[in-house]
Amino acid sequence: MRRRDFITFAGSAAIGWPIGAHAQPDRTRLIGVLMGFAADDLEGQARLTTFEQALIDSGWVKGRNAQIEVRWGNVSADLLRKFAAELVDLVPDVILASSSLAVAAMLQATRTIPIVFNIVIDPVGAGYVDNLARPGGNATGFSIYEYSMSGKWLELLKLIAPRITRAAVLRDPAVASGPGQFAAIQAVAPSLGVELRPVDVRDAGEIERAIAAFAQRANSGLIVTGSTGAAVHRELIITLAARHRLPAIYNSRFWTAADGLMSYGPDFLDQFRRAAGYVDRILRGEKPSDLPVQAPTKFELVLNLKTAKALGLTVPPTLLGRADDVIE
Repeated sequence: MRRRDFITFAGSAAIGWPIGAHAQPDRTRLIGVLMGFAADDLEGQARLTTFEQALIDSGWVKGRNAQIEVRWGNVSADLLRKFAAELVDLVPDVILASSSLAVAAMLQATRTIPIVFNIVIDPVGAGYVDNLARPGGNATGFSIYEYSMSGKWLELLKLIAPRITRAAVLRDPAVASGPGQFAAIQAVAPSLGVELRPVDVRDAGEIERAIAAFAQRANSGLIVTGSTGAAVHRELIITLAARHRLPAIYNSRFWTAADGLMSYGPDFLDQFRRAAGYVDRILRGEKPSDLPVQAPTKFELVLNLKTAKALGLTVPPTLLGRADDVIE
């Protein structure tokens, strides 16, 4: 058995322990949550709801034996640092930090309060943990994929739009994973005959100007890498892709459900279910330093045929056969 398989199996098996196998809590526990989205973002709300429901399934009910304090950072490093300090001042028993920016802010604020993270790329390279098997500090959690997977996005984009010779790659330069994902795509671009152009996702105006300029030439496509910054601007990005008739691939299902052409990546809601399992284990006495960082257990390819038709694209039967879900 490969090490990654063993880590995933071991962690998943433990998360699945029945409630009765644990000692019952003797006091109300305080759980902090630091989210990268704005409070009114529907995807952010869906993720938080999934997390809270999974806590209930593990026996932690708000108002009975648990209290949950949530802060919404809205992809602002300053806000995330401010809210991280607020959460630390509350002295919670454990904190969920969702996104790389949120984890970085929490680790600046505390090196003692247990932190469970998710929606993070390369937590070792970013310095959040010592290694995947034995994190070593006060943080552990769930990564979403390795950099090498980013090359799959370009390969899939070429399958659905084989004429593409240029691709704009939207990435967040504020986190290490932004340049890292771009480099992984760049590694496979020459073999596919595609020229790449990085586009930063710092603000809406920058995104709109960059995509409009890039789309002036024919045979162009779009790759949206994983970042909270891109997710916050998803409506704008999907609208721009449609306006400029750019075939695009995204990193998660919620983009395709919102009329994006195609997505490939892990189930993000499942990351919140699994994170609740780690929060449960820490509340019952385990240490984050002893809980391995886990990789996703499933990746899904989702196609939106309505968007493909609007772009004048014919989806190859081989790609349809590989899809986990097709939106018509």
